[in-house]
Amino acid sequence: MSEKKSLPIVNNEEMERIIEQLPKIDYFWNNYQLYQWEGFWSTLIILKAAMVFKATFKTKPNDVLLASSIKTGTTWLKSICIAIMQAGNKEEEEDLLVKDNPHFYVTTIETMDYYSKTLTDDLYTMPSPRLFHTHLPYRVLPDSIKNSDNCKIIYITRNPKDTLISVWHFFNNRKRLEDLTPLEVVVENFCKGVHLYGPFFKHVLEYWEESKKNPQKILFLKYEDLKIDPKKEVAKIALFLGKPFGNEEDLEIVLNKCSLERLKNLEVNKSGSLLSSMSIHNSAYFRKGIVGDWKNYMKPEMEEQIDKITKLKLQGSGLEL
Repeated sequence: MSEKKSLPIVNNEEMERIIEQLPKIDYFWNNYQLYQWEGFWSTLIILKAAMVFKATFKTKPNDVLLASSIKTGTTWLKSICIAIMQAGNKEEEEDLLVKDNPHFYVTTIETMDYYSKTLTDDLYTMPSPRLFHTHLPYRVLPDSIKNSDNCKIIYITRNPKDTLISVWHFFNNRKRLEDLTPLEVVVENFCKGVHLYGPFFKHVLEYWEESKKNPQKILFLKYEDLKIDPKKEVAKIALFLGKPFGNEEDLEIVLNKCSLERLKNLEVNKSGSLLSSMSIHNSAYFRKGIVGDWKNYMKPEMEEQIDKITKLKLQGSGLEL
């Protein structure tokens, strides 16, 4: 067995000094505190991991970074990219998505906690092409990613109202009935931008603007487009990854493997947990997956509040959500 490489050394004293000076608030989920760093909010564990990642990470040729805010289609995007990458490997016939949850194969960097748990591979030793993920905003990505011509980024976002409802369900998933966070609280925090990886609109707009500057490097996707025309969007992802489908049959195989209905009903996604310490079961990553589910939960005044902030934040950007 090869010896695992250690992370480059980060000045912990300097890190702690910076953290002590950051604004922080109490967060509604599990009584966490959120820290504001570089204009975005995160927990202490995520913040430290992000600092190490930003300071030390070095890209390799053909790296692929999947990026998203929380609950915007991350699990689906990971599944699609796993299937596309596997489709290009004729020696690999086993369906990886049947064996394990997509998050097992495509690590979210700032939750790896090298921090605490090793998944399939150490990020720094896995062979190329490396496929990994982050919820971090564009501005805190390592310069080696932002400045590399060889590292591609695929970003996915979603209608803010559906995103918010998905966040609400996800955070309440393992809570007792009497401990559930009211939707009104989540809406208020979302609109203020004070939530995990928030503000949402700043997160989305940074990747949107960069994708317009460099579309060969950053592919910007919308969850709704994947739902409306999965064949077109999956083919677009494959082409961007440099793995275009040779025929219609190969595309259909990936579409079938990655249908939300199939993924939701795979045994591996109905049981078990990757983040047992946080009481997050694999099943929590697969709920309805439909567009417009927010209508079943939001009061008219909530809808109006979010629509108003959405219009304000996206004004002049050319982006519609």
